[in-house]
Amino acid sequence: MTQSEFRAALLDPEGPLPAGLTDPEGRPAPKRFNVYRNNVTVSLTEALRQAFPVVRALVGEEFFTAMAQVHLRAHPPRSPLLMFYGEDMPAFLEGFAPVRHLGYLPDVARLELALRQSYHAAEAPPMPSELFGALGPDRLMRARIVFVPAVRLIRSRWPVHAIWAANARGEAPPTAATPQDTLITRPSYDPEPVLLPPGAGNFVAALLAGARLGEAIEQGPEFDLTATLTILMARGAIAQIQEGDAP
Repeated sequence: MTQSEFRAALLDPEGPLPAGLTDPEGRPAPKRFNVYRNNVTVSLTEALRQAFPVVRALVGEEFFTAMAQVHLRAHPPRSPLLMFYGEDMPAFLEGFAPVRHLGYLPDVARLELALRQSYHAAEAPPMPSELFGALGPDRLMRARIVFVPAVRLIRSRWPVHAIWAANARGEAPPTAATPQDTLITRPSYDPEPVLLPPGAGNFVAALLAGARLGEAIEQGPEFDLTATLTILMARGAIAQIQEGDAP
């Protein structure tokens, strides 16, 4: 029996038992294995339930449980830490035929995954807001913004922030399939998603990629620069302003 065969049997509670299972005394041990693989399946399913509560709410408990078991067989854990399990869920949802009609679902999963990644990101103090205004306009346009590790950007052709907020916070559901860009920051203990002004996603994405402030402003359609910078500062997203060439 190979490791691949053992893993496949372990993750499929309905599958056949692998050959050659014995206890420490050399006796057949099918019951022990069944208990063990049931515990593994339950633990991984629960990890996915906790990681994607909005996805679960959108598809329903029964469907999510069945879907999670398909997912865990296709994408077994790569880390012993269950808090990191589920990073393959967005891509899995894109190819999972039963939810193909829910085109927004993979992006909802990306948002929930980003929230979890932000929660576990390293601590870093945000830059005091007064330092931002200390640079003159010319120096500021040539500078780069360095973000704190907890920052994430989710870009979607769907109103993903509104869908998340309707299910996680009880807010009004979206009334139109409008694209939305969501910034995730961690201003205090828990990460928070905030909706960016229309057009600001290109700007923030360029900054995250290392563009200078002036270059990032030119990346996309017109947007509310003041409102966007206010969000970045108020949410503690900026670690420092870097002048000169990047190291």
